[in-house]
Amino acid sequence: MKILSSIIVVVLSLFSACSGPDGSDGFDVNIRIDASETMGEVNPIWRFFGADEPNYAYMENGRKLISDLGILRPGRVYFRAHNLLNTGDGTPALKWGSTNVYTEDAQGNPVYDWHIVDSIFDTYLENGVRPYVEIGFMPEALSTRPDPYRHQWNPDLPYGEIFTGWAYPPADYKKWEELVYRWVLHCVERYGREEVEQWYWQTWNEPNIPYWQGSREEFFRLHDHAIHGVLRALPSARVGGPDVAGTDEGNYGADYFTAFVDHCLEGTNDASGGTGTKLDFVSFHAKGSPEYVDGHVRMGMWHQLAVIDQLFRTIQGHPGIKDLPVVIGESDPEGCAACQGEHLGYRNGTMYASYTAASFVRKLDLALKYNINLEGALTWAFEFEDQPYFAGFRALSTNGINKPVLNVFRMFSMMEGERIAVSSDAEVPLEEIIRESVREDPDVSAYASMGDGKLFILAWHYHDDDLPGPPANLRISLDNLPDNNGAATLDVYLVDREHSNAYTAWQELGSPQDPGPEQYQMLEESSHLDRVVEMKKLRVRNGSANLDLPLERQGVAFLVVSLNK
Repeated sequence: MKILSSIIVVVLSLFSACSGPDGSDGFDVNIRIDASETMGEVNPIWRFFGADEPNYAYMENGRKLISDLGILRPGRVYFRAHNLLNTGDGTPALKWGSTNVYTEDAQGNPVYDWHIVDSIFDTYLENGVRPYVEIGFMPEALSTRPDPYRHQWNPDLPYGEIFTGWAYPPADYKKWEELVYRWVLHCVERYGREEVEQWYWQTWNEPNIPYWQGSREEFFRLHDHAIHGVLRALPSARVGGPDVAGTDEGNYGADYFTAFVDHCLEGTNDASGGTGTKLDFVSFHAKGSPEYVDGHVRMGMWHQLAVIDQLFRTIQGHPGIKDLPVVIGESDPEGCAACQGEHLGYRNGTMYASYTAASFVRKLDLALKYNINLEGALTWAFEFEDQPYFAGFRALSTNGINKPVLNVFRMFSMMEGERIAVSSDAEVPLEEIIRESVREDPDVSAYASMGDGKLFILAWHYHDDDLPGPPANLRISLDNLPDNNGAATLDVYLVDREHSNAYTAWQELGSPQDPGPEQYQMLEESSHLDRVVEMKKLRVRNGSANLDLPLERQGVAFLVVSLNK
């Protein structure tokens, strides 16, 4: 890398020093970014999303959000949904959806109907999003225990009431396989072989907890027949699994995960009679564990990272899969997007945003630690139609208004090129977060990359406790920048209380549940990613520069340094 020999040093003060919401002074943080120390190509693991309710995708606000997701990286964003094979007329509800793809006539013959599931996939593809296809759940006519079939769950009821007839094994595994075969064949005919080859196909959801009301062996049988059906229709399809839950039992699901892998590699395939079942990628789920403590939310990032650490260790130690692509098929601060409660009060504002920034980078760090081919970490959050504004669900958007967390994904989507080394004297070490979470000092650090003549920096100020605190006064040192004849410009984007934050804007309007047109427009504008500094001229010297930036607690900043030649 050629280093510029005569560049002018500039120390940039972007904003005047600020104090915290409680009036406390800020604390100094030194961050060093070394452009000469590369760490491999930027890995866009953030580009996977999902939801329980598949029918929301083609509804008004769902379609709007799918479009917003597709814009982030057209053709490389994926969406996973539960309930794609459920029996019903497509009417959505919390933790419910249906497509009516399979019914039977009076003689017990299969009747296939693809129009609802086509509407779902059409919406994805029209907006630059591809399916991560979850093959499930069980159609009513195939379930071994169909009555009751559709649940009537709401957040006031016990979670276990969702597990009704759709969660049971099929009465006829051959009919189950034929359904999957016909579905994949239909997708190939409708969308083309080359398109469907880009999708992911996996069976069911979290079979190691009550989402599957059968035995482990019955799940392996279910999976064998499902994947056999996929490959009969499209031998080149990308298939994998098992998307197990990272539960506290069974070593975070590692035992079930390993048994599944061993079955796929060495077991007898119930559908073909041969040995093994094709396995192109492996997948598992990892969730955090927030609490409500002393009148405030306390996040539990440690649990999410501990699950990932354990499963990555399991994958790295298994010679049959250690080089396979890995997808964390659900990766969130906690487990239930449609649930509500005091301990879930982090979801509307900047706590969710800063948690997302800090945790996604740690997932990348864990992948480097174990040499894992991490392909994606799927955020299980979408939107809920016909619900109050900012109702407390884990969602990216509310009534068509995007939440602050979506702006962090917009930041991630702008990262390009090679990841470069970052050190921070206020970063909480990864091992400490896994062991103790972020409970003492806050975690303040950054993620950086360089590509196409630009340096990208995503910085965060995170703490598990949702409490006021002093800002971090960032002193960002840039070293070993490439030769650019001394000219550069800077753009800065912010997510904090006042920027890129529709939630605080809504609160300032009086928290209206029926905002008028002008109010709605104001909320939409406040939901965009705010650029607070635009094309500010910079000069650097000897390949170095310094940037000063105060960052609120729970704030996330994105800086773009354009090295003009």
